[in-house]
Amino acid sequence: MSWAFLRDLLSGVNKYSTGIGRIWVAVVFIFRLLVYVAAAENIWKLWALQLILVSTPSLLVVFHVAYRENREKKHNQTLYKSPGEIDGGLLCTYLISLVLKTGFEIVFLILFYKLYNGFKIPHLVKCDVRPCPNTVDCYISKPTEKMIFLYFLVATSCLCIVLNLSELSYLLCKYSVKRYLKRYTKEHRGSASGCHKSGTISHRRAAAARPAHDSPLSLPLNEQDGQENISPLT
Repeated sequence: MSWAFLRDLLSGVNKYSTGIGRIWVAVVFIFRLLVYVAAAENIWKLWALQLILVSTPSLLVVFHVAYRENREKKHNQTLYKSPGEIDGGLLCTYLISLVLKTGFEIVFLILFYKLYNGFKIPHLVKCDVRPCPNTVDCYISKPTEKMIFLYFLVATSCLCIVLNLSELSYLLCKYSVKRYLKRYTKEHRGSASGCHKSGTISHRRAAAARPAHDSPLSLPLNEQDGQENISPLT
């Protein structure tokens, strides 16, 4: 089976991921895909289905970015600050992909636990399934090798779950802090503008209520008449 498409998919998603997402891509590519292709492909066929399912949710991110780029090309103008920046609708798509990847990982861990009786591979199995006429002894091929790869599979799956949950928490916290700072800045600017406006109104009211002592028009009429009748002594 050719795994070139999965390699290209992971490489394409890598440039849109956060730092934690890039670590997840490295773990999937090095410790899962390469190990499976090099050593475990003839032993664990079910592992191939797991790799495909936990990687395909990343296509949602690729499709969303392609949609943004095509929309900008269609309108012949810049509609987004950066088509690959994780914000707005792309953030929701990215979070959904993380939830799906984590869900697939957990489902396959439960499936392996049920199939192999608590991640244990016996050397001998008593089989009475048709077409066997009675109970016979069935020896498992390469049980130790399968046990090692099973433990390795479980360990890498758990590591990927931790990385996905860490990235999910990081993005949610970052988004919450960003919204809070934006709201706080908006409220602070609004209050500062209100204080400045009220100060300006108070200053104008005080100026209007202050008497103009230097103007002769502010004096009473009798005082003005007295000043006009006074003539210098000769």
